[in-house]
Amino acid sequence: MGLFDRLGRLVRANLNDMVSNAEDPEKILEQAIEDMKEDYVQLRQSVAQAIAAKKRTEQEYNNHNAAVEKWQKRARLALENHNEELAKDALQRKQNSAQSATQLKAQLEVQDKQVESLKNNLRLVENKIAEAQGKKDILKARAKAAKANEQLQSTVSSMNTGSAMAAFERMEEKVLELEARSQAVYEIGGNDLESQFAALESGSDIDAELAAMKAEMLAGSAPPQGALPASETPETQLETNVVDEELEALKREMDQL
Repeated sequence: MGLFDRLGRLVRANLNDMVSNAEDPEKILEQAIEDMKEDYVQLRQSVAQAIAAKKRTEQEYNNHNAAVEKWQKRARLALENHNEELAKDALQRKQNSAQSATQLKAQLEVQDKQVESLKNNLRLVENKIAEAQGKKDILKARAKAAKANEQLQSTVSSMNTGSAMAAFERMEEKVLELEARSQAVYEIGGNDLESQFAALESGSDIDAELAAMKAEMLAGSAPPQGALPASETPETQLETNVVDEELEALKREMDQL
């Protein structure tokens, strides 16, 4: 294979590929319909011309038939007037008109077939245009659906690996981190609150136990009524009362907490 043959084939292949890629189904379909309509217009013109030619032939045919009758009458008139030469001339004119009429009749039969064929072709083109119009609408709808699906798939593919999805993933991790920190703070604060209440509750138990112990000690060492313990002086009794009052005041403050 020669170099120029290979180059020629390569150029044709590239051109075909460019044309194929440049073809838009919607535009091509619209153009095809327009081409068919132009052909239809030309065919209608051809039909109109054929019908006009047929009408001219019919007119000529009718004129020659009328001439045949006219010359027939004139030939009879010449004979009635004993003019045979004039009658011969009339009959010759009649014969010429009759021959022309015969030829025109054959021509009319051919023209009838041509006009009928052209009309059939015109109806066929009309049907094809209507059929093509319906197919065009369907194909255009399918082409639009295919383009939309292709664009959707492309968008989905780009979203899977694009920055938008990556941003969503980062924000999801950020929210999870914030939720974990919030839970940790809640747990720490809750434990501290529990420990404070536990201390208060344990303190109340100690106070109650201390009060019970004091009551027991006071009951066991109480002196006879109207007498002071031997080991206590009025000053000692006063100090004890002051301590007891302060202790009771402290207990009331703690109870109020």
